[in-house]
Amino acid sequence: MNRKLLAPYGLKFNPFSAQVPLEALWTSPLINQFGWRLEQQLGEGGFALISGASGSGKSATLRLLQSRLAQPREVTVGILSRPQAALADFYRELGDLFGVPLRPHNRWASAKSLRERWRQHIDTALVRPVLFVDEAQEMHAAVLAELRLLTSTELDSRSILTVVLAGDERLHARLETPELVPLASRIRARLRTEALAPAELLKFLQHLLETAGNARLMTAGLQQTLCEHAAGNLRLLMNMANDLFLTACNQELVTLDDKLYLQVFAPEPKPASRRLRS
Repeated sequence: MNRKLLAPYGLKFNPFSAQVPLEALWTSPLINQFGWRLEQQLGEGGFALISGASGSGKSATLRLLQSRLAQPREVTVGILSRPQAALADFYRELGDLFGVPLRPHNRWASAKSLRERWRQHIDTALVRPVLFVDEAQEMHAAVLAELRLLTSTELDSRSILTVVLAGDERLHARLETPELVPLASRIRARLRTEALAPAELLKFLQHLLETAGNARLMTAGLQQTLCEHAAGNLRLLMNMANDLFLTACNQELVTLDDKLYLQVFAPEPKPASRRLRS
Protein backbone atom coordinates (compact mmCIF):
# COMPACT_ATOMS: atom_id res chain seq x y z
CA MET A 1 0.00 0.00 0.00
CA ASN A 2 1.10 3.56 -0.72
CA ARG A 3 2.86 4.91 2.37
CA LYS A 4 1.10 8.25 1.88
CA LEU A 5 -2.14 6.47 2.77
CA LEU A 6 -0.60 4.94 5.88
CA ALA A 7 0.98 8.15 7.23
CA PRO A 8 -2.23 9.88 8.43
CA TYR A 9 -3.03 6.81 10.54
CA GLY A 10 0.44 6.48 12.06
CA LEU A 11 0.87 3.00 10.57
CA LYS A 12 4.16 1.35 9.68
CA PHE A 13 2.40 -1.08 7.34
CA ASN A 14 -1.09 -2.12 6.31
CA PRO A 15 -2.09 -4.37 9.23
CA PHE A 16 -4.66 -6.19 7.08
CA SER A 17 -2.40 -7.17 4.21
CA ALA A 18 -1.50 -10.80 3.60
CA GLN A 19 2.16 -9.73 3.70
CA VAL A 20 2.34 -8.39 7.25
CA PRO A 21 5.75 -8.68 8.94
CA LEU A 22 6.48 -11.78 10.95
CA GLU A 23 6.35 -9.91 14.28
CA ALA A 24 2.75 -8.90 13.54
CA LEU A 25 1.56 -12.50 13.51
CA TRP A 26 -0.01 -13.54 16.78
CA THR A 27 1.26 -16.81 18.25
CA SER A 28 -1.36 -18.75 20.16
CA PRO A 29 -0.47 -21.14 23.00
CA LEU A 30 -1.40 -24.04 20.72
CA ILE A 31 1.06 -22.89 18.03
CA ASN A 32 3.75 -22.35 20.67
CA GLN A 33 3.25 -25.88 21.93
CA PHE A 34 3.42 -27.31 18.41
CA GLY A 35 6.57 -25.28 17.69
CA TRP A 36 8.22 -26.68 20.82
CA ARG A 37 7.27 -30.20 19.72
CA LEU A 38 8.85 -29.63 16.31
CA GLU A 39 12.05 -28.32 17.89
CA GLN A 40 12.37 -31.63 19.73
CA GLN A 41 11.63 -33.53 16.53
CA LEU A 42 14.58 -31.91 14.69
CA GLY A 43 16.88 -34.37 16.39
CA GLU A 44 14.92 -37.36 15.11
CA GLY A 45 13.25 -36.17 11.91
CA GLY A 46 10.03 -37.53 10.49
CA PHE A 47 6.72 -36.05 9.43
CA ALA A 48 4.48 -33.44 11.05
CA LEU A 49 1.07 -32.24 9.91
CA ILE A 50 -0.81 -28.94 10.05
CA SER A 51 -4.38 -29.18 8.82
CA GLY A 52 -7.50 -27.08 8.90
CA ALA A 53 -10.08 -25.17 6.90
CA SER A 54 -9.06 -22.57 4.34
CA GLY A 55 -8.23 -19.25 6.00
CA SER A 56 -7.67 -20.72 9.45
CA GLY A 57 -4.02 -19.66 9.69
CA LYS A 58 -2.00 -22.61 8.32
CA SER A 59 0.31 -20.55 6.10
CA ALA A 60 0.88 -17.96 8.82
CA THR A 61 1.73 -20.79 11.20
CA LEU A 62 4.31 -22.08 8.71
CA ARG A 63 5.92 -18.61 8.61
CA LEU A 64 6.19 -18.57 12.39
CA LEU A 65 7.60 -22.10 12.49
CA GLN A 66 10.12 -21.37 9.75
CA SER A 67 11.54 -18.49 11.78
CA ARG A 68 11.45 -20.45 15.02
CA LEU A 69 13.26 -23.50 13.67
CA ALA A 70 15.92 -21.65 11.68
CA GLN A 71 17.02 -19.02 14.22
CA PRO A 72 18.44 -20.99 17.19
CA ARG A 73 20.48 -23.40 15.08
CA GLU A 74 22.15 -23.67 11.70
CA VAL A 75 19.14 -25.52 10.33
CA THR A 76 18.57 -25.64 6.59
CA VAL A 77 14.87 -24.94 5.96
CA GLY A 78 13.47 -25.51 2.48
CA ILE A 79 9.99 -24.47 1.33
CA LEU A 80 8.48 -26.42 -1.55
CA SER A 81 6.89 -23.88 -3.91
CA ARG A 82 5.21 -26.26 -6.37
CA PRO A 83 3.46 -29.02 -4.41
CA GLN A 84 1.47 -29.95 -7.52
CA ALA A 85 4.61 -30.92 -9.47
CA ALA A 86 5.22 -34.39 -10.81
CA LEU A 87 8.20 -36.51 -9.71
CA ALA A 88 10.79 -35.05 -12.10
CA ASP A 89 10.09 -31.43 -11.11
CA PHE A 90 9.78 -32.46 -7.47
CA TYR A 91 13.36 -33.74 -7.58
CA ARG A 92 14.52 -30.63 -9.45
CA GLU A 93 13.11 -28.38 -6.73
CA LEU A 94 14.55 -30.47 -3.90
CA GLY A 95 17.95 -30.24 -5.55
CA ASP A 96 17.62 -26.47 -5.82
CA LEU A 97 16.43 -26.08 -2.21
CA PHE A 98 19.26 -28.11 -0.71
CA GLY A 99 22.01 -27.12 -3.14
CA VAL A 100 22.42 -30.50 -4.84
CA PRO A 101 22.83 -30.76 -8.63
CA LEU A 102 20.48 -33.53 -9.68
CA ARG A 103 19.60 -35.49 -12.79
CA PRO A 104 15.86 -36.12 -12.41
CA HIS A 105 15.89 -38.80 -15.12
CA ASN A 106 18.21 -40.81 -12.84
CA ARG A 107 16.14 -41.08 -9.68
CA TRP A 108 18.51 -43.48 -7.96
CA ALA A 109 21.47 -41.10 -8.29
CA SER A 110 19.31 -38.11 -7.32
CA ALA A 111 18.04 -39.84 -4.18
CA LYS A 112 21.58 -40.87 -3.26
CA SER A 113 22.87 -37.28 -3.64
CA LEU A 114 20.04 -35.81 -1.57
CA ARG A 115 20.46 -38.34 1.20
CA GLU A 116 24.19 -37.66 1.33
CA ARG A 117 23.57 -33.90 1.63
CA TRP A 118 21.07 -34.44 4.45
CA ARG A 119 23.50 -36.73 6.29
CA GLN A 120 26.22 -34.08 5.99
CA HIS A 121 23.82 -31.52 7.45
CA ILE A 122 23.05 -33.83 10.39
CA ASP A 123 26.77 -34.41 11.05
CA THR A 124 27.41 -30.63 11.01
CA ALA A 125 24.34 -29.19 12.73
CA LEU A 126 23.37 -32.29 14.76
CA VAL A 127 19.74 -31.81 13.69
CA ARG A 128 17.72 -32.75 10.63
CA PRO A 129 17.13 -30.29 7.80
CA VAL A 130 13.51 -29.22 7.38
CA LEU A 131 11.16 -29.22 4.41
CA PHE A 132 7.90 -27.23 4.55
CA VAL A 133 5.10 -28.07 2.12
CA ASP A 134 2.13 -25.72 2.04
CA GLU A 135 -1.03 -26.73 0.13
CA ALA A 136 0.10 -30.35 0.50
CA GLN A 137 -3.37 -31.57 -0.52
CA GLU A 138 -2.27 -30.77 -4.10
CA MET A 139 0.66 -33.25 -4.05
CA HIS A 140 0.48 -36.35 -6.21
CA ALA A 141 0.21 -39.57 -4.26
CA ALA A 142 3.33 -40.84 -6.03
CA VAL A 143 5.30 -37.77 -4.87
CA LEU A 144 4.15 -38.17 -1.27
CA ALA A 145 5.12 -41.84 -1.35
CA GLU A 146 8.50 -40.94 -2.87
CA LEU A 147 9.09 -38.37 -0.15
CA ARG A 148 8.38 -40.98 2.53
CA LEU A 149 10.85 -43.43 1.01
CA LEU A 150 13.44 -40.75 0.29
CA THR A 151 13.65 -39.59 3.90
CA SER A 152 13.81 -43.05 5.46
CA THR A 153 17.03 -45.03 5.89
CA GLU A 154 18.40 -48.07 7.73
CA LEU A 155 15.36 -50.27 7.11
CA ASP A 156 12.94 -47.48 8.08
CA SER A 157 14.53 -47.09 11.52
CA ARG A 158 16.03 -43.64 10.88
CA SER A 159 14.67 -40.49 9.29
CA ILE A 160 17.12 -37.96 7.80
CA LEU A 161 14.68 -35.12 7.11
CA THR A 162 11.96 -33.29 9.04
CA VAL A 163 8.92 -32.73 6.81
CA VAL A 164 6.04 -30.43 7.76
CA LEU A 165 2.94 -30.90 5.59
CA ALA A 166 0.20 -28.26 5.69
CA GLY A 167 -3.13 -28.64 3.92
CA ASP A 168 -6.88 -28.34 4.13
CA GLU A 169 -9.43 -31.04 4.93
CA ARG A 170 -8.79 -32.77 1.60
CA LEU A 171 -5.32 -33.75 2.84
CA HIS A 172 -6.88 -35.65 5.76
CA ALA A 173 -9.08 -37.62 3.38
CA ARG A 174 -6.15 -38.43 1.10
CA LEU A 175 -4.01 -39.67 3.98
CA GLU A 176 -6.71 -42.23 4.75
CA THR A 177 -6.41 -43.87 1.33
CA PRO A 178 -4.58 -47.22 1.24
CA GLU A 179 -1.65 -45.89 -0.82
CA LEU A 180 -0.92 -43.11 1.71
CA VAL A 181 -1.65 -44.90 4.99
CA PRO A 182 2.09 -45.76 5.35
CA LEU A 183 2.82 -42.01 5.31
CA ALA A 184 -0.03 -41.15 7.67
CA SER A 185 1.26 -43.67 10.20
CA ARG A 186 4.59 -41.84 10.30
CA ILE A 187 3.18 -38.44 11.27
CA ARG A 188 4.59 -37.73 14.72
CA ALA A 189 3.18 -34.27 15.50
CA ARG A 190 -0.17 -32.82 14.49
CA LEU A 191 -1.73 -29.36 14.68
CA ARG A 192 -5.32 -28.75 13.65
CA THR A 193 -6.22 -25.10 13.01
CA GLU A 194 -9.89 -24.59 13.81
CA ALA A 195 -12.38 -21.75 13.87
CA LEU A 196 -11.44 -19.30 16.63
CA ALA A 197 -13.77 -17.85 19.23
CA PRO A 198 -14.41 -14.08 18.98
CA ALA A 199 -12.21 -13.54 22.06
CA GLU A 200 -9.27 -15.26 20.34
CA LEU A 201 -9.82 -13.27 17.14
CA LEU A 202 -9.87 -10.09 19.22
CA LYS A 203 -6.44 -10.91 20.71
CA PHE A 204 -5.11 -11.42 17.19
CA LEU A 205 -6.61 -8.14 15.92
CA GLN A 206 -5.37 -6.10 18.88
CA HIS A 207 -1.85 -7.51 18.51
CA LEU A 208 -1.94 -6.69 14.80
CA LEU A 209 -2.99 -3.07 15.33
CA GLU A 210 -0.49 -2.50 18.11
CA THR A 211 2.39 -3.94 16.09
CA ALA A 212 1.40 -1.85 13.06
CA GLY A 213 1.71 1.30 15.18
CA ASN A 214 -1.86 2.40 15.93
CA ALA A 215 -3.78 0.39 18.52
CA ARG A 216 -6.64 2.92 18.29
CA LEU A 217 -7.18 2.70 14.56
CA MET A 218 -10.49 0.96 15.27
CA THR A 219 -12.90 1.65 18.05
CA ALA A 220 -13.37 -1.12 20.60
CA GLY A 221 -16.94 -1.57 19.38
CA LEU A 222 -15.87 -2.11 15.77
CA GLN A 223 -13.18 -4.59 16.81
CA GLN A 224 -15.76 -6.61 18.70
CA THR A 225 -18.23 -6.40 15.80
CA LEU A 226 -15.66 -7.66 13.30
CA CYS A 227 -14.63 -10.56 15.50
CA GLU A 228 -18.24 -11.60 16.02
CA HIS A 229 -18.99 -11.57 12.28
CA ALA A 230 -15.81 -13.28 11.00
CA ALA A 231 -17.17 -16.82 11.54
CA GLY A 232 -14.00 -17.72 13.43
CA ASN A 233 -11.94 -17.35 10.24
CA LEU A 234 -8.72 -15.30 10.31
CA ARG A 235 -8.67 -14.65 6.57
CA LEU A 236 -12.27 -13.44 6.57
CA LEU A 237 -11.47 -11.13 9.49
CA MET A 238 -8.48 -9.66 7.61
CA ASN A 239 -10.46 -9.20 4.40
CA MET A 240 -13.34 -7.44 6.17
CA ALA A 241 -10.95 -5.18 8.08
CA ASN A 242 -9.07 -4.36 4.88
CA ASP A 243 -12.31 -3.35 3.13
CA LEU A 244 -13.09 -1.00 6.00
CA PHE A 245 -9.58 0.44 6.03
CA LEU A 246 -9.55 1.16 2.29
CA THR A 247 -12.96 2.82 2.54
CA ALA A 248 -11.71 4.95 5.44
CA CYS A 249 -8.65 5.97 3.39
CA ASN A 250 -10.83 6.93 0.46
CA GLN A 251 -13.15 9.00 2.66
CA GLU A 252 -10.25 10.39 4.74
CA LEU A 253 -11.79 9.17 7.99
CA VAL A 254 -9.62 9.40 11.11
CA THR A 255 -11.07 6.43 13.00
CA LEU A 256 -12.83 3.29 11.90
CA ASP A 257 -16.07 2.66 13.80
CA ASP A 258 -19.38 0.78 13.69
CA LYS A 259 -20.93 3.47 11.50
CA LEU A 260 -18.37 2.64 8.81
CA TYR A 261 -19.08 -1.08 9.26
CA LEU A 262 -22.79 -0.51 8.57
CA GLN A 263 -21.94 1.65 5.58
CA VAL A 264 -19.74 -1.02 3.99
CA PHE A 265 -21.41 -4.27 4.98
CA ALA A 266 -25.02 -3.31 5.70
CA PRO A 267 -25.91 -0.44 3.36
CA GLU A 268 -29.45 0.89 3.58
CA PRO A 269 -31.68 -0.71 0.95
CA LYS A 270 -32.76 1.49 -1.90
CA PRO A 271 -36.47 2.39 -1.88
CA ALA A 272 -38.51 0.39 -4.33
CA SER A 273 -39.45 2.38 -7.41
CA ARG A 274 -43.14 2.95 -7.95
CA ARG A 275 -44.65 2.03 -11.27
CA LEU A 276 -46.64 4.81 -12.91
CA ARG A 277 -50.25 4.03 -13.66
CA SER A 278 -51.22 4.50 -17.21
